[in-house]
Amino acid sequence: MPCVRPDGTLSGSGRAMLEAVQTDSTVADVVAKTGMPLFRVRSGLRELVAADLISETGELFSQTEQGAAKARSSG
Repeated sequence: MPCVRPDGTLSGSGRAMLEAVQTDSTVADVVAKTGMPLFRVRSGLRELVAADLISETGELFSQTEQGAAKARSSG
């Protein structure tokens, strides 16, 4: 299941991962915060980076301005 749907809205897992990276977070942090399996978190984070909703700096992920706005919105 994709994190970002074709219409730009987030799936439940996409929203959970986006919310998990409100502060700088590692993949392990996101796994712990969401309870999702590692493989799902890794693929979801890649998808959210590609959608410019989160950024990756070294091993840390965080929301972009666009991601923070999306997290505040309903979709």
